[in-house]
Amino acid sequence: MPPQIATVVFVLGILGLFWLDHDREARTSKALWIPVLWLLIIGSRPVSLWLQIGPTFDTPDKYLEGSPLDAFVFGTLLAAGLIVLVGRRRQVGLLLRANWPILLFFSYCALSTLWSDYPFVAFKRWTKAVGDVVMVLVVLTDPDPSSALKRLLARAAFLLVPVSVLFIKYFPDLGRTYNQWTWVPMYSGVTTQKNGLGMICLVLGLGFLWRSLEQYRTKGEPHRRRHLLAHGAILAMVIWLFWKSNSITSLSCFIMAGGLIAMTSLVRLARKPVVVHLLVAAVVSVSFSALFLDVGGGALKTMGRDSTLTGRTEIWTHVLWVAGNPLLGTGFESFWLGDRLANVWSIMPGIQEAHNGYLEVYLNLGWIGVTLLAVLIMTGYRNVIVAFRRDRHLGMLKLAYFVAAVIYSLTEAGFRMMSPIWVFFLLATIAVPEPSVLNAPNLDKQVTPPDYWVREYEEVV
Repeated sequence: MPPQIATVVFVLGILGLFWLDHDREARTSKALWIPVLWLLIIGSRPVSLWLQIGPTFDTPDKYLEGSPLDAFVFGTLLAAGLIVLVGRRRQVGLLLRANWPILLFFSYCALSTLWSDYPFVAFKRWTKAVGDVVMVLVVLTDPDPSSALKRLLARAAFLLVPVSVLFIKYFPDLGRTYNQWTWVPMYSGVTTQKNGLGMICLVLGLGFLWRSLEQYRTKGEPHRRRHLLAHGAILAMVIWLFWKSNSITSLSCFIMAGGLIAMTSLVRLARKPVVVHLLVAAVVSVSFSALFLDVGGGALKTMGRDSTLTGRTEIWTHVLWVAGNPLLGTGFESFWLGDRLANVWSIMPGIQEAHNGYLEVYLNLGWIGVTLLAVLIMTGYRNVIVAFRRDRHLGMLKLAYFVAAVIYSLTEAGFRMMSPIWVFFLLATIAVPEPSVLNAPNLDKQVTPPDYWVREYEEVV
């Protein structure tokens, strides 16, 4: 099929997906388009790359300069999101008071810009990182957060997934890259590299697996068939993209987190919090043991990995050798700048991350940052379990995103700002009260957030 005709077919197909998934009863605000645009950009390519007018980051100095166009786009979206949140300040205040670990973590990130070798660059990156939280709050303070989450997933998936297929099949100059050493083609779709494509397939695939199971269980729903058709089409394309991208980490996380969704949805026993704890512990333990303890024999070879985890252990050794202050780190998002980046590139050209989310945090924020991240993970898991008890259906998706982020970060920089896996980790782990509390006309007269969550958590345990 000629590329021009294929483009027309895919455009009609995308419009068809929006029509099939349309739900007249769902009510979401127009402000939801702000986080949708944010997710579309961080899940694909910067605007400067789409327009092919941005700088090429082929030297360490180019990373310091950045792109003025991209800075303007992200700044505009951030400002728009903040304006929306000002109008929802009561709900935002309740959410922020209940999620002090996130405030503490981002406050330390801001403080760490002071000891960065490039404080202004680090502060600009921190400002963009705050945008992730702003976008999450826009979704969670929507009049109907559940519908907002579904539409966020739909709008992002209906654009990113089909266009990735189109690029790979009919526009290889846009959808493929090549290994600089072997010139073997790597399929990247709308992203800039294959792991980025795997990441969006992971987060969007989990969302549509969850939505498919929801539609499957709601027999008698008027538009059930057309919704299932749209969701099934996205899942089929996601599976095909997993196969083409060969992103083993994302595929493995999808299988394990998707298995949790299936088990907690279809098996009654697995809906009990105690059983959920055991399932999560088992999945995380198996992943860690297979990757680092060589448990399972040929598990790594089966996944297409060798004993060095495709060169990751070599990266870890070298970046630790050039790491900065072990307690404070090098400053927020500052490790991959200047002389350190040049040093790494002299041995491993093109490397831009540590391929381990926990190590990435250590390099930038030191042991203090790792400790704060651990607090964020532990309190986040508590919030996920509370959500699971209150609403098992939504809770199982949050559980899947939590587990996926924890496992994904073992071999990729999953806790790095402005990445889809980090955004959905925040969406999953932020403590959210019941709608009757969050949307109350006078929040000051409602139960205080600490008392509310303590009671919820005690009931779960």
